[in-house]
Amino acid sequence: MEIFLDPSIWAAFLTLTVLEIVLGIDNIIFISILTNRLPEHQRARGRYIGLAAAMCTRILLLFSLAWMMSLTEDLFSVLGNDISARDLILLLGGAFLMAKATREVHNSLEGNEPGKQGAVLPSFAGVMAQIAVIDIVFSLDSVITAVGLVQHVEIMVAAIVIAVAIMMLASGSISDFVESHPTVKMLALSFLILIGLSLVGEGLDFHTPKGYIYFAMAFSFGVELLNLRMRKVKGKTLMLRKAQLGDLMQ
Repeated sequence: MEIFLDPSIWAAFLTLTVLEIVLGIDNIIFISILTNRLPEHQRARGRYIGLAAAMCTRILLLFSLAWMMSLTEDLFSVLGNDISARDLILLLGGAFLMAKATREVHNSLEGNEPGKQGAVLPSFAGVMAQIAVIDIVFSLDSVITAVGLVQHVEIMVAAIVIAVAIMMLASGSISDFVESHPTVKMLALSFLILIGLSLVGEGLDFHTPKGYIYFAMAFSFGVELLNLRMRKVKGKTLMLRKAQLGDLMQ
């Protein structure tokens, strides 16, 4: 009961929940883009399973803190850089994320979209396997942040569960928004490539403050929302002018 009566615990819990949501945004985008290539009736189930897998991965990592600490021990050196198991996970995960995002950009530009003639839909199991791989990479940052903020494992678990529940509620809207706006989808894929590059950099001990990346994402997204609004207003103006011209011709 002392935990529930401590204001500092509640402050840490709320802070950690918000940070888990922020750190999970890139995960939601990646899951949304992958599941949108599935048949429509499988997309929602794929998103929920993917986010549930991310939650389970984070909780399992929390309960294996001793094992996580061993991941930072150096295994070998390459060109003067000491490489640990954690570095390997970040390197491989970042490379996988960049390769997958680049492929999605290529498919979007070449018109190889689901539903078009000649397009091959990925299998549900294949998409889930890709989500599981990248969940491990994204969960590392999430768990390290949680451990740095809160000492009580039960508080960490509660924050992760609530954050994932909120992401599940928002995942459908985010997925539909990204899929219905090609420019937003391309922007999201570009930032997934950037995040993949930052993960590779982390694996090579080139540390990029996450705040810079998320600020760039938020700023670019804000500008894109203004562009979408401008295009919408121009479209309405053009339709109004066409209607007025039609009335004059009659």
